[in-house]
Amino acid sequence: MTIPMTTTNPHPRRLWRSAGAVLLGFFAVVVLSLGTDQVLHVLEVYPPWGQPMHDPGLNLLALAYRCVYGVVGSYLTARVAPHSPMRHAWALGIIGSVVGVAGAIATIPMHLGPAWYPIALALAALPCAWLGGVLHRRQGE
Repeated sequence: MTIPMTTTNPHPRRLWRSAGAVLLGFFAVVVLSLGTDQVLHVLEVYPPWGQPMHDPGLNLLALAYRCVYGVVGSYLTARVAPHSPMRHAWALGIIGSVVGVAGAIATIPMHLGPAWYPIALALAALPCAWLGGVLHRRQGE
């Protein structure tokens, strides 16, 4: 009887592919969000960078496209996940929630806009991730 000396993950490539799937979705959300922000700043829809944005309509616009991008990023994550697509979408949603909470804690005291906006971003991350995973699952049916 032999006892293995070390325990290794039999599928290290799957672990890297899993991390890559979540990172791909995260970067897609960030790039799409910041790109849209930049376009709206250049078009002078938004105030210049660094200035507060208190208009509720503009904050709702930003929340809306960020939610859409959250769904897109989660769908993309689920699509390229090596296994358990919904679990990968949830992982991205958890990361989005954590980043959203950190952003709310950091920005609310700065009075850059209404306090509800960063709170809504943090709360929306998980439902958007769920929807992205569901859309991926329905496409596969």
